[in-house]
Amino acid sequence: MSIDSVWPASTTWAEGVLHLGGLAVTDLAREHGTPAYILDEADFRARAQAWRDALPGGDVHYGGKAFLCPEVVRWLDRLGLNLDVCTGGELAVAQAGGMPPERVVFHGNNKSEDELRRAVAWGVGCVVLDSFAELERLAAIAAGHGTVQPVMIRVTPGVDARTHKSIATGGEDSKFGFSLSAGDAERAVRLVRARPSLRLSGLHSHIGSQILQLDGFAEAARRMTAFARAMDVDRLDLGGGLGIAYRPGDPLPPAPSDLVTVLQKETGGLHLSVEPGRSIAGPSTVALYTVGTIKGGYVSVDGGMSDNPRPAMYGSPYTAVLASRASSAPARGFTVVGKHCESGDILVHDARLPGDLEPGDVLAVPAGGAYQRSMASNYNHVPRPPVVAVRDGAARVVVRRETESDLLRLYPDQPARVPTAP
Repeated sequence: MSIDSVWPASTTWAEGVLHLGGLAVTDLAREHGTPAYILDEADFRARAQAWRDALPGGDVHYGGKAFLCPEVVRWLDRLGLNLDVCTGGELAVAQAGGMPPERVVFHGNNKSEDELRRAVAWGVGCVVLDSFAELERLAAIAAGHGTVQPVMIRVTPGVDARTHKSIATGGEDSKFGFSLSAGDAERAVRLVRARPSLRLSGLHSHIGSQILQLDGFAEAARRMTAFARAMDVDRLDLGGGLGIAYRPGDPLPPAPSDLVTVLQKETGGLHLSVEPGRSIAGPSTVALYTVGTIKGGYVSVDGGMSDNPRPAMYGSPYTAVLASRASSAPARGFTVVGKHCESGDILVHDARLPGDLEPGDVLAVPAGGAYQRSMASNYNHVPRPPVVAVRDGAARVVVRRETESDLLRLYPDQPARVPTAP
């Protein structure tokens, strides 16, 4: 089988068995169970470094919403990347991982007073303002804390990112940011400058996610640059959104250096920041599942929409391969489905898998690192899978598997023990 961009850099095959980070997935599945996310640490680091190298004079903020855990925060810190968080929970993970607070940017369209207080008290480097109410709320909190809080204004530039409507954020009807065309963004700039407890450090925009063409980025950069110059602002954060390939044969996304070149051309000397997430985390991780039932054209595995809701939410396409053994059987089309009580619990449509597939086989789904573990749920009270980092023949758990005891701890006065069979 040929290896292409949907697989992590360490991917090899031996006698039909997939190896990641020098380890056979059969051994990983035996030791850590399935479902499981296998994270190629060296690949993740290399992708992060590629962004750092592409923008040596600017700032690279890793988009933590793609995937975040304390160990990843430590990798980013050592590589010199900053961190973008958007909730109090992500803020807590940033703290647990030891990220210096001045290198954290705090996003979100409805930050609570508690979250803003925590951010100010910790010394977060920048809060991205998303509404007039939040602007006044943060100004009062910062004043009460006796500090001047750096902020950016999130601007909605009215750009079509040509992506799924649920992950497009640059249009005029977006729930995010201040409208550029309606004059709200200019008003927000003036209000910030009139608040002694706030300091305007730049302007921000983010037009969407899983974007594979550069023209939307270029148009957003042009509009934001014109606005920045009109407002006498010299720093622009143009967000993230660069897409990845999910299946062999999918269009290859532009390289980080290609996007940065386009942005630098349009911004003409302004200090530039970007926020990649999916393009770092996505291709670095492979999801493993064990086949449980085969019924007609359906292959049921031990995970599903609780560990990867993207196909059900967005119709996101994935591929799956037999990863635990060689097979010479002719391939046939299967629908890979999960174990949840939903007809829409589909992971892969029309997966080409060997016709002799059987229960116990391990399937691998590449491009599994972004918006899967971070969006995972406990639907049907299914515990969430672990994340296992692999590198140079060694594996270590960076996010442990949830247990049913973990779930029972959420219920008041309920002993955190799992009932056993008589």
